[in-house]
Amino acid sequence: MKNGNVEMQQQRFEIHKAPVPPLRAEPRLAGAPGGSGPVQGVVATSGGLIRSTLMAGAAALAILTFFWLPAEYGVDPTGVGGLMGLTEMGEIKQQLAGEAAAQDAAAAPSDNAGPAVMPGDVASRLERIDAQLAQIAVVIGADVLTAPPAPEAAAPAAPGPVLTDVAEPTAPAPDAAAPAWRDELAFTLAPTEAKEIKLVMAAGDVATFEWVSEGGGVNYTQHGDDGSANEVRFEDGRAAPGQEGTMTAPFAGNHGWFWRNRGEAPVKVTLRVGGAYAKLVEVE
Repeated sequence: MKNGNVEMQQQRFEIHKAPVPPLRAEPRLAGAPGGSGPVQGVVATSGGLIRSTLMAGAAALAILTFFWLPAEYGVDPTGVGGLMGLTEMGEIKQQLAGEAAAQDAAAAPSDNAGPAVMPGDVASRLERIDAQLAQIAVVIGADVLTAPPAPEAAAPAAPGPVLTDVAEPTAPAPDAAAPAWRDELAFTLAPTEAKEIKLVMAAGDVATFEWVSEGGGVNYTQHGDDGSANEVRFEDGRAAPGQEGTMTAPFAGNHGWFWRNRGEAPVKVTLRVGGAYAKLVEVE
């Protein structure tokens, strides 16, 4: 019994000690009879490859004849391109290519180049343009196409009166009597506000002046005094836009203007004075 158990233990199968069968390379698909083999799952023979090549060549030739030649070169041996509008497109392409080549040839410098030959369609277009220009010239009454005639030889002039040179008009000289301003003063009067400016003058002094108001007129009084009993009133105004002239001092003292803005908006007053006076003062 003990010997039997020992024999069974010796005959127990151990999988990690089992022999490994050798690897073999086998085709995915079995070869077809007759020597032909599969190509991507489709069985191809030598005759099938030849037929496919011939069919592809025939298709390419048909595309070349029916479509490519009419569309690129305007050549339409079958008439299909004309029905589909491809022939006209090819003719336009060839015409544009010819014009471009002619322009390049005309622009290229050449020592032995003869007169440039103009394409027929370009010449016809130029003739139409010339005709249109001629019609326009007839309408506007001017010859825009022909060059002006050459001047004829002048006949000897008959003796006539001798003309003397006339001096060109010159710009007027500046007025020497224009006043030269010594002082200029600008100020703004708010509504109801007043301002008094005086010139310190000796008896007989003559001053020139002008003043203008912007934004509205002002009331003014032109007067003078010597600080005691002597007073003089030259001129008064209401809502005046300005004043200009001369002022002669009848006695030594202060002579000038008093302004008041009676409007509802601010007014700017600009005063310019010149002539004989000692100084300009603002009366507070």
